[in-house]
Amino acid sequence: MIEQLEGRVAVVTGAASGIGLAMVEAFLGEGMSVVLSDLDGSGLDAQVARLSADGGDVFGVVCDVADPDAVARMAEQCWERHGDVHVLCNNAGVGPTGPMLATTPAEWRWTIGVNVLGVAHGVTTFAPRMVEAGVGHIVNVSSQAGVMTTEVLGMYCASKHAVVGLSEALYRELEPTPVGVSCLCPEFVRTQVFDVARVRPDWVEVEDGHDAMIPGLSAMLEERGIEPADVAARVVDAVRTDRFWVFTHPFTVGFAEKRIEDLRADRNPEPLR
Repeated sequence: MIEQLEGRVAVVTGAASGIGLAMVEAFLGEGMSVVLSDLDGSGLDAQVARLSADGGDVFGVVCDVADPDAVARMAEQCWERHGDVHVLCNNAGVGPTGPMLATTPAEWRWTIGVNVLGVAHGVTTFAPRMVEAGVGHIVNVSSQAGVMTTEVLGMYCASKHAVVGLSEALYRELEPTPVGVSCLCPEFVRTQVFDVARVRPDWVEVEDGHDAMIPGLSAMLEERGIEPADVAARVVDAVRTDRFWVFTHPFTVGFAEKRIEDLRADRNPEPLR
């Protein structure tokens, strides 16, 4: 729990757009200094320039969170510039789509590398120093897909379930310390998370037609999604109140309850309605 955010330092990965950028803006609004990390160097530079021009105390670091050495170098830059980091938001992620039987090993390596190992690298790099300093809060970004599943999002669901498990275990381990943990599980948000063709590395091979669902999913997010700023406001509140679960839509909990009902009744999963 960090009730007083003014004067503190936050690090946000995947900060050049979407929920990450909204969290940066929310933290700046609370009087914090913020380090933005992203693999998109040009997008990162543009946002750092814009926020700096508006008076924000920001600093940008290009970083591939799937690379533990890159995360370590980013952390050193943060500590050198600001000393302690008080809030870490492991937000960087990708949203691959497509039938699971048409996925490739490279897609799995990429998805798990960013969505799961990226979170783990952030935690293992920053958390020990937070514990030593006696203050800190870690926000790991999962998804509604971390508490439910659906077809054609198998890789994404698997990776986001892993983030939930990692976060719950981390919460239990850090409970005796002053460092808090939150797990953000947003549902429909107006972001480009499923536009993976935009960010997918050349070494990740995909089957022909594998990106066919991207336009439809992106249109659905635009039509039914909430604004990233609404999500960021919930994150700020969670940091202040030391709340673990952070949901954006009430029926996300309903999906989790349905799973528990199926478990209790020894019932196979039913199609989503």
